[in-house]
Amino acid sequence: MSVDEQSIPVRGDGAFAHPNVSAKNDVRRWRTSLAVAAVAVSISLAGCTADPGTASSSASPSAKSTGIPTQQFDQTLHDKLPAKILNAGKIVAVNSGSYPPYAIINGTGEPDGLLGDVDKAVSEILGVKVEQNTVAGLASMLSGMQAGRYDVALDPNGDYVDRQDKATFVDYIKEHVLFAVLKGNPKQINDMDGTCGTRIGVLAGGSAERVMKAQSDKCVAAGKPAVEVQSYQDSPQSILAVQSGRADAVFGGQGPLTYYVKETGGKLQLAAEGKDNVLGATFQGAVVPKDSPLAGVLLGAFQKMYANGTYDAILAKWGLEANKLDKPGINGGGVKP
Repeated sequence: MSVDEQSIPVRGDGAFAHPNVSAKNDVRRWRTSLAVAAVAVSISLAGCTADPGTASSSASPSAKSTGIPTQQFDQTLHDKLPAKILNAGKIVAVNSGSYPPYAIINGTGEPDGLLGDVDKAVSEILGVKVEQNTVAGLASMLSGMQAGRYDVALDPNGDYVDRQDKATFVDYIKEHVLFAVLKGNPKQINDMDGTCGTRIGVLAGGSAERVMKAQSDKCVAAGKPAVEVQSYQDSPQSILAVQSGRADAVFGGQGPLTYYVKETGGKLQLAAEGKDNVLGATFQGAVVPKDSPLAGVLLGAFQKMYANGTYDAILAKWGLEANKLDKPGINGGGVKP
């Protein structure tokens, strides 16, 4: 979603509701709780086949083994960095926590998943360290940027016109929404109309929840049974609900659901792939303060990653080939459905 992040289950839309974590100690506790949750999910998803590198950054395959090339330092882009970053020798980045495979924040707060690889590549190209901080949701990230605490969020966040008044997006991911169902799709949920009378899990507070509640009203208006919309705080909870028979499907972003379906070892499958499903395709990207010169620098860095094969290699590593955006751009998102 954040598909809309995390919207699709999209982070930043409330998918990771959490008390104020701006204080350093709170952040540390939250990171610890995420790590514990990750372990619990790993145990609960019986039969799962762990994706390389999901447990911690230290467990990630090396860049060499995954075909992700080391980036060449670009002096021109480096010199275009804002003076604040040049003086500090680092980019202060922010993320809103784990949202596999886009972002996996391990127990020490280090980034893995797509974010970890993008973080590393940007650092190599620009010749500065990227320091990651974790807060709760897009609103906290944006307020932190406006206060000057953070320079950028490098993980993909939903780019919508109404958000472009507050920030600038450097788009590099295209997301879609679909369903994760039990193998064989016993309820035959193949499109939105097929959800009437079923139990659908969504991330609480996200676009998927809003769309599915509207779909339930549409079902009733057509004289069909309502949709039982089940709202969950994170994707693993919703996936487990389908596995245990408490829900018939999960409605969410293709990237995360592809990742979690793979983790179930064939017990679940995707449904309604390639269909509009109300939300259509959405652009997601890195976020910088509105009109920050860092946007142009990051766009240049992503263009280099596209040109030298790094972008494709990172998407392939995390099973995100279907989420490829043909070329990076700035503020390419549309109006939120």
